[in-house]
Amino acid sequence: MNATELRAKDVAALEQEIKSLLQAHFKLRMQKGTQQLANNASLGDTRRAIARAKTILAEKKKGAAQ
Repeated sequence: MNATELRAKDVAALEQEIKSLLQAHFKLRMQKGTQQLANNASLGDTRRAIARAKTILAEKKKGAAQ
């Protein structure tokens, strides 16, 4: 999901998106640990997606506080 799609969501939807991304990242880490992960780049992709979503969530919360 790209930044423009994330910016269109509200705070609750962003928090839900972060939660689902964290769960997906955990599953990928478990697959890597058991050597079942075929695409190692997906770990970095999910990590960057989590950071992107958290950044946009912080921006929205900061904007709402002002």
